[in-house]
Amino acid sequence: MDGLPERIFLIGPMGAGKTTVGQRLAHLLGYHFVDTDHEVEARTGVDIAYIFEREGEAGFRRREAAVVADLTKTPRVVLATGGGAVLLAENRQALQQRGLVIYLATSVPEQLRRTRHSHHRPLLKTPDREARLHALLAVRDPLYREIADWVVDTDGQQPRHVASRLAERLRPPAEPAANAETA
Repeated sequence: MDGLPERIFLIGPMGAGKTTVGQRLAHLLGYHFVDTDHEVEARTGVDIAYIFEREGEAGFRRREAAVVADLTKTPRVVLATGGGAVLLAENRQALQQRGLVIYLATSVPEQLRRTRHSHHRPLLKTPDREARLHALLAVRDPLYREIADWVVDTDGQQPRHVASRLAERLRPPAEPAANAETA
């Protein structure tokens, strides 16, 4: 292979830019891009909000775990996980053992800004979005950090710049040109 990790997994809270950064990073590296939330929807034929409504968060997490188990075996992939994928130990284990894990970290104020127009996130259907995001981050941040190989702060960063910096960091340094004059 070309020195790149075979699998790159993006973890972090909602609004961190996992999907947008992941799509761009995959393009830059010539990898496939997959988003676990989109894959759950494709496999079930319904959106995540519907799954939450019918099966609750536990039902969604079971479906998500099956997708994570499958997709973490895919070669040459950039995989964006849902923010809560790290809640299940089997997901953390699969991610940590099968690829490079990059935690796209972001603050709650930045999450609020980035998700302010979002109406499709079941966990944000609450009168106090800020309190919910703080509560989620308090539980999840230690889990993200536990399995992350790299932590990248995305606050105030354009996704294309984050992806470009990651691609540069992932590519091995170029081999020095052979010196034409050898002694």
